[in-house]
Amino acid sequence: MGADVAIDYTRTKFEDVAKDVDVVLDTVGRDTLERSYGVVKKAGIIVSIVDEPKLQTLEAHGIRGVTLRCTPKVGVLEELSKLMEAKKLTPVISRTFPMTQVVQAQDQIATRHTRGKIVLNIRDEPGPLSARS
Repeated sequence: MGADVAIDYTRTKFEDVAKDVDVVLDTVGRDTLERSYGVVKKAGIIVSIVDEPKLQTLEAHGIRGVTLRCTPKVGVLEELSKLMEAKKLTPVISRTFPMTQVVQAQDQIATRHTRGKIVLNIRDEPGPLSARS
């Protein structure tokens, strides 16, 4: 996919390998964001979709930082739904849990090793909206 070096994060800290990068896209936050400041070159940027980069730390490293957030739009969600129904888009579902196991589902997400989405089943059988109570 164009990477010069692949890093197995379970064996190697990325900050021990990555140096002077132009951009860090932080999708994890917490300590990953903290460890990212030192790998970005001067005038580079950290873009986080999780946490707000710390202004003081950014300034100390001579880099920029932004948080990128979005709000879902009904039209886009409807189009995605149509694509899924037409089997043109297939979401990756890691695991499905019944609503009674919401704590276990959250524990799975907390491992930060989930590939795809976790789905909570809120009822046993799909049915028409009018059948809901």
